[in-house]
Amino acid sequence: MCGVVPASGAVEPPASVERRVAVAGARSSHYGIRPFPTPEEWVRVFEHIRQRFPGSGSVGVWIVGGLRERRGCRLEFPGEAGINPEISFEDSDRHEPYLDAFDRAGIRVYLQVEPGLADPETLIDLVLSRYRHHPSVIGFGIDVEWHREAEYPGWGKRVDDETARRWEVRVRAHKADYRLFLKHWDPRWMPPRYRGDLVFIDDSQELAGLQAMVEEFAAWGRTFAPNPVSFQIGYRSDAGWWCELPDPIGEMGRAICARVSQPCGIVWVDFTLRDVIPPGVLSPPEGGPSPSGDRPDSCREP
Repeated sequence: MCGVVPASGAVEPPASVERRVAVAGARSSHYGIRPFPTPEEWVRVFEHIRQRFPGSGSVGVWIVGGLRERRGCRLEFPGEAGINPEISFEDSDRHEPYLDAFDRAGIRVYLQVEPGLADPETLIDLVLSRYRHHPSVIGFGIDVEWHREAEYPGWGKRVDDETARRWEVRVRAHKADYRLFLKHWDPRWMPPRYRGDLVFIDDSQELAGLQAMVEEFAAWGRTFAPNPVSFQIGYRSDAGWWCELPDPIGEMGRAICARVSQPCGIVWVDFTLRDVIPPGVLSPPEGGPSPSGDRPDSCREP
């Protein structure tokens, strides 16, 4: 297992750096981690990540609607069939037990969708109408990479100023203090001028090393200052270098946020959580330990 800090071992970096890590947490999707952790395991995951940054809040990205066949969005709860040809539903609700657990634990999450060709404003209404009673829910997120991706392959459709403003108004119609985040790796896909109260998330990967990541993310922060920014990190494509760090979550997060002037968030992706979370916090991966012992696939020696 690479760079796993014990669950009780909070790292104490210099206060001048640490105070810039405003929020920290994890990303969750139904396809990102197997077996899917229990609500109690997710609470422990969030707490472990928060401990890497003393004084930070516990905030994550919780995906409730995934891309379906590159076209529509499948919401992971029951709903009315036929409401929109590009929106489908599941027979049972995947998320209520987790949001209940987050309510009790003081964890906060943005509910995210991968919209495809589905209308984002309809998705906003469906998701927030269902889950806005949870105090753990603080807003809504749209992964722009998957916004009309079937028509704009590979990168999704750019978000113009009026579209961003309209989406934000729709989110805040459900609760005045809700926030909208927009996510992509290229700032040109974000609204060129409109900032409102948006949060901008960068999920870039396939970077040459920690310094390259820091430089790219610092540029993202400058582009969207003074709005809050967050960064999804921990992708397998970068594991060749971050697996060498003693504390990947803490070291990467502190290095990034030290270069960002505004409130800065760190979100570790679910694909590699078992690489960096201590044994006992999460159940073993499907199939048991890897052939190299307890070292996960993405950090396994060649």
